[in-house]
Amino acid sequence: MSAALDAKSNDVIGQRRARHRAGVFRRLLNTIDANVPEDLDVHVMRDKYGTHKVPTIHRWLAARPRYPLHVKPTSASWINLVERWFGELDRKQLRRCNFHGTDELVASIMRYVGHSNVAPKPSVWTKTADEILASAAHFGRRTSA
Repeated sequence: MSAALDAKSNDVIGQRRARHRAGVFRRLLNTIDANVPEDLDVHVMRDKYGTHKVPTIHRWLAARPRYPLHVKPTSASWINLVERWFGELDRKQLRRCNFHGTDELVASIMRYVGHSNVAPKPSVWTKTADEILASAAHFGRRTSA
């Protein structure tokens, strides 16, 4: 499963993928590019997973200035709303279920994607972007010292 989350609306773009490789990530980026209006920036929050570091992904992002890349520190999973969304998927849809194969599991996940997009609940930030960036900069200075 590959997913992208609109942090403002909480809409999810989900795709079934058997493996997590650079080509899969690129197809997800292509899908995002086709579905997000061209006048909007798409901030890519990526972890340190190797799939996101390959030259083809770097070239794809470099060719699209509306896609600023942000590397999520390993210890800061709280910042990644997609991980929270997957946690909700687990808690609300998958936990304590028995599936008789991958197809049933994927169907259940895609039902949840559809259901969550019917009436998405946007995340409410308690800090401004400037406060978050200042905190991240302070953390960076503190850990590098």
